[in-house]
Amino acid sequence: MVSLKKVSTFCLSPKARLTAFVRARLIPKHFPIAYKLAIIMTLLISSSMILLGIFIVNNQTQLLHKQMNHFADTVVEQLADNSKELVMSDDILSLMVVISNLATQNNVLGAVIYSEDGQVLASSGIIPDEAIYRLYSRSSEDSRKKDHFQLQWKTTTADGHPVTAISYITPIKFQNIVAGHALITFSTDEIEDTIRGMVQAITAATIIMILLGIFVSLHMGERLTRPIHSLMNASREISNGNYQYQIKERRNDELGNLTEALNRMASGLLEKTQVENAFSRYVSKSIAKEIMNNLEHIQLGGHHVEASVIFADIVGFTSLSEQHPAEEITSVLNDYFSYITLASKMYQGTIDKYMGDCAMIVFGVPEEDKMHKVHAVYCAVMIQKLVERINRERAKAGKLTVNFRIGINSGTMLAGNLGSTERMQYTVVGESVNLASRLQHIASENQIVVSREFYKDPDIEWRLSARKYRSIHLRGIKEEVYTYVVKDVISLYRDKIEEQINEILQLKPAA
Repeated sequence: MVSLKKVSTFCLSPKARLTAFVRARLIPKHFPIAYKLAIIMTLLISSSMILLGIFIVNNQTQLLHKQMNHFADTVVEQLADNSKELVMSDDILSLMVVISNLATQNNVLGAVIYSEDGQVLASSGIIPDEAIYRLYSRSSEDSRKKDHFQLQWKTTTADGHPVTAISYITPIKFQNIVAGHALITFSTDEIEDTIRGMVQAITAATIIMILLGIFVSLHMGERLTRPIHSLMNASREISNGNYQYQIKERRNDELGNLTEALNRMASGLLEKTQVENAFSRYVSKSIAKEIMNNLEHIQLGGHHVEASVIFADIVGFTSLSEQHPAEEITSVLNDYFSYITLASKMYQGTIDKYMGDCAMIVFGVPEEDKMHKVHAVYCAVMIQKLVERINRERAKAGKLTVNFRIGINSGTMLAGNLGSTERMQYTVVGESVNLASRLQHIASENQIVVSREFYKDPDIEWRLSARKYRSIHLRGIKEEVYTYVVKDVISLYRDKIEEQINEILQLKPAA
């Protein structure tokens, strides 16, 4: 069942409805300190372990690459030194023996000896397809020192396994003359396996530390928050309106002082609520709350606001009063006005006053409402349909029925405390209010009459089904005021209003 304290959801945009759903369903209303502490410690441990892991992995990776580069430079330099005499003597067979022995070493994918013009003299294993001069030009800038060149490239082994290869190149020199070129290709699999193992070990340690941190923080959080559980329960009861709740436990520390303050606050709220409830029987609850919240600043005066107002008047009330006992008339008024009060609450309306058989309802005062026009016209249509339903039920029971006529208008109004310093009333006055009263007077039985300016509002016209009515002359205004009779709202909102009426009828109105 939709709460009467909430604005009708069909008036909200899809974005607003999604926001309301997320706040109501997904965001918890209470989040224990123990869980917050666990999250903080988890984030702290996780970030520390991740930063430490990144540092270790980067450091070890650089160290491994440095060691590999040093080893590879040494090997390729030895190959060049051992091959220079064989290259000069064109001993290809001996070069093949040297290359074959070298290619059998661990992590060596291949080796090759080039002549000074880049021709392959001897090779073994996986070798680059590109020419030696192309390989020199593609080598990394930071590796071009001391005639040692380094090139990283992708290749596949004989069994089709993809590997990342690093080729180390150095010229074969004899008395400062380049006699050829030596190239050895190594696999990075060993380095990658080592790095992968480090990452797995650090990840496992991080998970263990996170789990340990969660356990320790939850345990510590529960111990720290145990003394304030009673305060939490008390605050929950008070927030739910149970101002009679008192904490029995007494302490001689800071929590004890907080307990006493909370008990005093609950007593004060109970007293204020009792006064406010009694006061709200004579004025609307929103006005009573505003007055209670500003007891030190109650004074005559007001301010201009943009608002809407409804006048709902019983047709033929004088004749009914003469034909029926006063007790019956009083019961009828209380019954219908109780339902009208519930209808106004559906749309943020405030009962300004009851003037005999007429109810004056304002929208946008005292609380600002940017959709006051929409809420006013929806409320009027609901009252019209609600009275029809009530009349059918009362007629079946043989009870007295009445019919209402309604006038609606909006515009600039003066809202505030009007009267004298000894007796004042919070209300709205102005030409816009007077016009709403006149529109109610020209309405017929079961009619809702609005001005043309109100109906032609871009936010109103598309929501209603209406027809032209009569024009009226107002004192002090030369031009005629053209009016419309509201027949109904569009079908998009009609079913929703019927649902709300069913909800109201299920409630027992306050007599």
